[in-house]
Amino acid sequence: MRTALAAALLLAAPAFLLAQERTPAPHGAKVFIISPKNGATVHNPFLVKFGLKGMAIAPAGTKAENSGHHHLLIDTDPPTDMSVPLPAIADKVVHFGKGQTETTLTLPPGKHTLQLEFADALHVPHNPPVISKKITVTVAP
Repeated sequence: MRTALAAALLLAAPAFLLAQERTPAPHGAKVFIISPKNGATVHNPFLVKFGLKGMAIAPAGTKAENSGHHHLLIDTDPPTDMSVPLPAIADKVVHFGKGQTETTLTLPPGKHTLQLEFADALHVPHNPPVISKKITVTVAP
């Protein structure tokens, strides 16, 4: 009986660990890319500045009401399942868990998309999600 119960708990654990209750975002919360501007041509390395309205920055792991940290999506779309932590995908989803509000990027020449997604202490998107408009930049050769 104990073995069956232990097995059932182990099988249920991965689903419990992956799906998280989402932290509420206040009405009107907004995240945006201050610079570069949509359509800009940039030269490597270039600075990306993050903007936030209606919420506060807090390092990952810090639970505080109406707070979170930035994630930068590069040449990718936001995940479809907003109940799980944002994955760290090299060169696609960059986590700023120390509360950073800017970063310097070096990308291959050509067109690229950039988008911010704000997440809670556990890297889970807020409810409703706080996501910027996607911008396009062209990296000059």
